[in-house]
Amino acid sequence: MLLTLTLFFLSAGAIYLACEYFVNGVEWCGRRMNLGATAVGSVLAAFGTALPESAVTFMAVVFGRTPEQKDLGVGAAMGGPLVLATLAYAVVGLALTLNRKRLRRDSYRVRVDNARMRRDQAAFLAVFVVKVALGLIVFAIKPWLGILFLAAYAVYVWREIRDAGTTPDEEQLEPLKIRPAAVEPSLGWAGLQALLALIVIGVATHTFVAQLEAIGTALRWPPHIVALLLSPVATELPETMNALIWVRQGKERLALANISGAMMIQATIPSALGIFFTPWFFDGPLLASGIITALAIVFLWHLFRRGAVDSRVLMAVCSLYGVFALVLAVYFR
Repeated sequence: MLLTLTLFFLSAGAIYLACEYFVNGVEWCGRRMNLGATAVGSVLAAFGTALPESAVTFMAVVFGRTPEQKDLGVGAAMGGPLVLATLAYAVVGLALTLNRKRLRRDSYRVRVDNARMRRDQAAFLAVFVVKVALGLIVFAIKPWLGILFLAAYAVYVWREIRDAGTTPDEEQLEPLKIRPAAVEPSLGWAGLQALLALIVIGVATHTFVAQLEAIGTALRWPPHIVALLLSPVATELPETMNALIWVRQGKERLALANISGAMMIQATIPSALGIFFTPWFFDGPLLASGIITALAIVFLWHLFRRGAVDSRVLMAVCSLYGVFALVLAVYFR
């Protein structure tokens, strides 16, 4: 257990440090590629950090030999959006609240394009409702519908790049960490730093998930609790760390774009894989995760529709993750 705890904390620290290098590198990649600030978070950063959890789904649904192994992939495809829609947004709210004075803010207002965030929530909800609905019915051509989810993500990326903009405070970039003396580092160096950081993130995330599962086994938690409640928290840790780093820099626009972009990936690519290679039929816990995720998105959509989002109110969305934990506890009692 001592070794497990040591690896648990070391891997968490490695993820945070690697994310520092990743967000720095990906910002410079965006600068060199002439991408807007929002697209950096919603496309480049989100796609990079979503690779580890997408790989989990891919390995489980494609190479899994038993129904239980394939179910793990489906659980990852459903658990990721739930964690992002609840805990990740709450972390942004908490970080903004705690860092308000350091950032010299005179209010708790979240500085973000509310209309854009409202549109992102609506787009995700539309895709997610279809995703959950397909898990309730069985019909012959269902596997072919996975193509529609891949197409939906392609449309999302095109729209993000087309509509992305910049803001003055996000144009000030820290020097590239592996080339601190370079005033304008090349795309190659920025890409290399982001890639190396991403490799460390992937390895550290895999280690973190394994230790979390070992802790759950040692504490005699049911495997379903670990798979549906704890493992998604671990696999979505890179996105959460990215958001935390960007918030500490006063760049909540990038932080929220990273989360919304990762959510769209989770709603499409892992779902497409699950629909291609599994029956994609939900049991009670999976359906509960879908309903609670949808409720969280509706809550967020309402906040951004009102405008002037208060960071303290944004923290409240994490309560829905507690509701899901309670549902699982009752279901597996």
